[in-house]
Amino acid sequence: MILITEATRNFGRALIDFLLNNGVPLSRIAALVKNKKNGMDLLSKGITLRIGDYDDYSSLVEAFYRVDQLLLISGSDLQNRAKQHFNAVNAAKEAGVKHIFYTSVERRNENGSSPVDFLSQSHIYTEKIIKESGISYTIFRNNLFMDMLPVFLGEEVVETGVYFPAEEGKTAYTLGADVAETVANVLAGDGHENKEYYISNAENISFRDIADMLRELSGEAVMYNSPDTETYINTMVTAGVSKEDAIFFAHIGEAIKQGEFYSTRSDLESLLGRRPASLKAYLKQTFFSKKCSEKARLNREQIA
Repeated sequence: MILITEATRNFGRALIDFLLNNGVPLSRIAALVKNKKNGMDLLSKGITLRIGDYDDYSSLVEAFYRVDQLLLISGSDLQNRAKQHFNAVNAAKEAGVKHIFYTSVERRNENGSSPVDFLSQSHIYTEKIIKESGISYTIFRNNLFMDMLPVFLGEEVVETGVYFPAEEGKTAYTLGADVAETVANVLAGDGHENKEYYISNAENISFRDIADMLRELSGEAVMYNSPDTETYINTMVTAGVSKEDAIFFAHIGEAIKQGEFYSTRSDLESLLGRRPASLKAYLKQTFFSKKCSEKARLNREQIA
C-alpha cells in the first residue's frame, strides 16, 4: 500500500489523482488525515483513510501498519517540523514500512548561514534521519514552485510593476502540478531505491526576466524594482501585509539573491516524461487568461 501524508493539501490531492491516472489501483492508495471529516472528499473517491497526527507517535505507528511505500510530504508547521518528521520516520521503522519517499527542498548552502535556514534545516535533518533509519528511500529536492509567484508579485503586477528584493538572483521555478505528477510517476514505478532527485526547471529565471515576460505578454511597461530588505518590509506592511509575512517574503528574496535556488542540474523532465511547464506560459495563464477573455468579450460586443 502507498500512504500519502498531508493528503488534504493541494499537492497531496493532486498527487493522488496522478497516481490514479498512472493506473495505481484504489486499493493500493491510502491518505493520512488528522480526522475522517477532513478527508471525506478523498473517501468519496474510494481512497482509504488512515487517521494519524505528526504530533501523536502512536497514531502514526498504527496508521503506517501494512504500508509498503510512505510518501512523507513535509509538514507545514515550521517550528515543530523536525520533531514531527522524527516521529514519522521512527513510526515508519517500527511499523515495518519498506520505502520512504520525501519531498525536500533545493538548496545551495547547508552551513546554517542561508537566509532560509529556518526552512532548509528541518529538511536537511529529515533527510539525515531517513538515511540513518535503514529504510529504502527516495528524496526529491524540489525547487520553488511557480505557484508562489502570484503571492510575491500581487494581482496588479502589470500596473504596479515587479517589486521584490531579489536583485539579479535566479531560480529554476517548477509548477506544483508538474512536481506532483513527477512524484506520482516515481511512486508508481520501479528502480528508485536510495536515490535523490533534483526537481528543478531547465531554465533559471530572475525577477527582472519575469518583468520582461510580463511586459511582452501585456504590451505594458512593466518595470522591476529590487529594494533593500528594510524598505521592502516597511512597504509591504504599509500596504497591509502582516509583518511576519513581509519578513518571510524578504528572506525568500535574499535567498534568491544569494543563489540558494539556482539550479545546475535537474531530473524533472526525465521523470516527468515530457517538457515541464514554462514560467512564461504560467504567467500568461495566471495573469492574462481572464483579462484576455474579458477584452475579447468587449471587442465582440463593440463589433456587434
